[in-house]
Amino acid sequence: MRELSESDPTAGAGRRRAGRPGHDAESVLGVAVRVFNERGYDGTSMEDLARALGVTKSAIYHHYSGKSELLRLSLDRALDGLFAVTREPEATSGPVADRLEHVLRRAVGVLVERLPHVTLLLRVRGNTDVEQRALERRREFDHFVSDLVREGMAAGDIRPDIDPAVASRLLFGMVNSITEWYRPGHGLGAIELGDIVAAMAFDGLRA
Repeated sequence: MRELSESDPTAGAGRRRAGRPGHDAESVLGVAVRVFNERGYDGTSMEDLARALGVTKSAIYHHYSGKSELLRLSLDRALDGLFAVTREPEATSGPVADRLEHVLRRAVGVLVERLPHVTLLLRVRGNTDVEQRALERRREFDHFVSDLVREGMAAGDIRPDIDPAVASRLLFGMVNSITEWYRPGHGLGAIELGDIVAAMAFDGLRA
């Protein structure tokens, strides 16, 4: 998709109402995700998206099958970023504790870089096929982390008296909570946040 404008998509190419900017694919997705996060996916209609974009519903349908496609694109943006981390060399080789710390730090980076998409991912409840597939991929990522914890216990790198699945949930519960309060451009960046999360996870608060 090159551009989305308020003009009827069946009208002459390039025509749009004066004073109304067009939207490329990225800006359409960005606005849609913002509205989903503000209103909830179930509470957002195509009319709401058209109003936020300043275009007609038919103009959106000309490029997208509907709001479920926009949801899928956003959730994939978040999940693809997380799974890319699991394939990085630092996550697949070396001492297990170091690999786990790398995944934790980089997950914070993905959250900061793709904050609206990760926020939306954490709010889906499995009410649609798209959401169910996203939840399945989230569970797959959770299993990757749990397996790292389990491997670290076997290697003696991680204390053995903690349930691996619980440890994974607690670690990423801390990471995911960042979506509730973090505001880009107001203080800490991804690296600094990653440092703090890693310090809390591996060293704790006690001096």
